[in-house]
Amino acid sequence: MAAREATNDRQAGRKRAFPKWIDPMLATLTDEPFSDPDWIFERKLDGVRLLAFRRGPELRLLTRNRKRRDASYPEVADALASMDAPDFVIDGEIVGLGGAGSSFARLQGRMKVADRESARASGIAIAYYVFDIPWLAGRDLTQVPLRERKAILRRSIVFRDPVRYTPHRNERGEELLDAACRRGWEGLIAKRAEGPYVRGRSRDWLKLKCVNRQEFVIGGYTDPRGARSGFGALLIGVHEKGRLRYAGKVGTGYDEATLVALGRRLAALERAASPFAEATGLPRKGVHWVSPELVAEVGFTEWTTDGRLRHPRFVGLRSDKDPADVVRERSL
Repeated sequence: MAAREATNDRQAGRKRAFPKWIDPMLATLTDEPFSDPDWIFERKLDGVRLLAFRRGPELRLLTRNRKRRDASYPEVADALASMDAPDFVIDGEIVGLGGAGSSFARLQGRMKVADRESARASGIAIAYYVFDIPWLAGRDLTQVPLRERKAILRRSIVFRDPVRYTPHRNERGEELLDAACRRGWEGLIAKRAEGPYVRGRSRDWLKLKCVNRQEFVIGGYTDPRGARSGFGALLIGVHEKGRLRYAGKVGTGYDEATLVALGRRLAALERAASPFAEATGLPRKGVHWVSPELVAEVGFTEWTTDGRLRHPRFVGLRSDKDPADVVRERSL
């Protein structure tokens, strides 16, 4: 039976040479939970998107903006490179393990590491949760229905730590989201069960969040007050019609090490003029403008009517996101 399944897997999809790159499929935000037998639901992971390209002994781990991360996560690279499996491209998310689940803040310590030995010595445990397989053994699987791709993935890849399969549940989205929020998860990803793997953002994958969180571009910072180190608050924004629009300032969520390290990076990026499109409404005292090159993940309660964040909280930096791609996430 297993041999027949393996043969069928190799015949699925259409023939295609090994790809150097595949644009990852991205989910669209929605604030309307739903239940539907034609959809599956996965946990929304609190990590960094990573595609793995394995061809023979060669293995490349790439972020969604094509930055190579083999050295940051050597245990994952080694496990995939040595796996007894045909050539593949798989899609998943790297998470930092801490406490009862994943921790994006903990993963920060790995995202900054550029060599294998330092990564192994960091003491930060990670896992690679794999949820899709757009290419396998000379075949493009992007037009194969998702439920079938998931079955092929489970049969084709050897799932042993740190490589893990991302499980899913069927149909009961509202009930599952309630349970996810009670457990303190970030939310769910809803996926159309018969949908193809679409390059770029699609409504066949939907984000259902328990809390509001997204990326913002850092355009400046304020001076620290009292005994605080580094800086006081980050000034952040999102792109709209090619211009960086101010979204507010973030003064909480930092530990001492982050204040010092990020403060140094910001000081090196200082510039004379504001990068924001607004001429009014920006802080005026103790402000330093920076080149908009850094992206921060920020949690918040809601957007105000004038486009500002209410109760924002710093979560971490995102080296896997290009500043030019950062826009306000809007629900369907």
